[in-house]
Amino acid sequence: MLLSLLYAAPVAAAIANQITVDVRQKFQKMDGFGASEAFQRANQIKGTFGPGPYISPDNRTKVLDWLFDPHKGAGLTILRNGIGSSPNNTADHMVSIEPVSPGSPHTKPHYVWTGDDNGQVWLSKEAYKRGVRTFYADAWSAPGYMKTNNTDDWGGRLCGVTNGHCETGDWRQAFANYLVQYLKFYKEEGITVTHIGHLNEPDISVSYASMLADGIQTKDFLEVLYPTLHREGFGNVKVAAGEATGWRQSGDILSDLVSTGGEQFYDFFTSHGYQDEPRLPFDTPKPVWQTEWADLSGGWTTDWDTFGQDGEGIQWANKIQEAIVISNCSAFLYWIGAENSGSNSPLIKINGTDIEVSKRLWGFAHFGRYVRPGAYRVSAESTNGVLHTSAYANADGSLTVLVINNGHYDAVTNFAVNGYKSFKKVTTWLTNNDHDITPGSARVGGRGSFEARIPQRSMMSFVIS
Repeated sequence: MLLSLLYAAPVAAAIANQITVDVRQKFQKMDGFGASEAFQRANQIKGTFGPGPYISPDNRTKVLDWLFDPHKGAGLTILRNGIGSSPNNTADHMVSIEPVSPGSPHTKPHYVWTGDDNGQVWLSKEAYKRGVRTFYADAWSAPGYMKTNNTDDWGGRLCGVTNGHCETGDWRQAFANYLVQYLKFYKEEGITVTHIGHLNEPDISVSYASMLADGIQTKDFLEVLYPTLHREGFGNVKVAAGEATGWRQSGDILSDLVSTGGEQFYDFFTSHGYQDEPRLPFDTPKPVWQTEWADLSGGWTTDWDTFGQDGEGIQWANKIQEAIVISNCSAFLYWIGAENSGSNSPLIKINGTDIEVSKRLWGFAHFGRYVRPGAYRVSAESTNGVLHTSAYANADGSLTVLVINNGHYDAVTNFAVNGYKSFKKVTTWLTNNDHDITPGSARVGGRGSFEARIPQRSMMSFVIS
């Protein structure tokens, strides 16, 4: 009761504000929020990769709950699995389902399947138990023998695309068959892969699995993959395009795809946020996903808001909301959910048998828990520039309003809700330096309105049902 009054009661020093929500004005449909455990990170959670000591069983369960459970944790609803291309798992590489070349693109392939897929089959089943239904399988590269540089790392191009000549021939159909076989293996394990991509950051060449492609070369492969999926009974799997390191870089790929008629061969467009953040919408009618981003340079921190560093929780809450509101993203994925790391690349740090959760995860929780797949973003406007807001009409009939107070003062705020059914209760959830999704309630008025005090440098979710 005390906490509820703390949220609802105005104080003399606070400034009055207005947020207006209009459910009748709809924008993009939301697909969800997620993370990846590629490159043996799934096995780190499982406790079967690295020098040890390994994570304890109790902490393994906590990690899984914190990532995927919509009541105990962030409620992430998308798992991005890596499709392996390497002959072995040296240096955390992802093992290919066809590690040895068949000799030519026309020779019958010899696939190898252990039912594990670098720990990702186990992780997918655990995520499914906690409500995940969207599985995005993404290849960082084709196997090396299908590429111009004959290795799965250091870039190179897929044999058969424009400017991708190889003496061994055109491997586009073989790679399409490879991806289809991956889907078949997962289906045999009882897991439905819903989305698939054949590239990761095709604008850079790096020392791990990577494959270069511009928009024209992307189209060259997608025009083979797309009909292959439909022919093999996987026409319901959504095909990705883009996936470059930043918004501008992915935009260049999109321009090439449009100019060459390639838009017919993919279902959603993707980008990462590293080199260029999502500050503008892409000119496409397809859903847009931000599929990988993280603070890779900062040291590990659990802070919400202390020094204004890029890795702090409030910074990432703002990044997610801006990507949705400004760039019309339907999904937002962090790079790694949990790993053994001293950087901010994961949301949860595994340290031997111990674990530590960052405030970034609780920022994600406001979106993952209260903006469920199938929700529509609706109009939400604030009279105060430091109160960044967005609103969502969920498929279950509930309405969620998210507010980040970036100011250094508490903000007494009146909410006017238009076009929604009458309501008598608003549940609130608070995250800041002192709270991790702490429940409370707002003061409900008449005619579709309520009032709450939003503490400085905080995020609050308001759920109307």
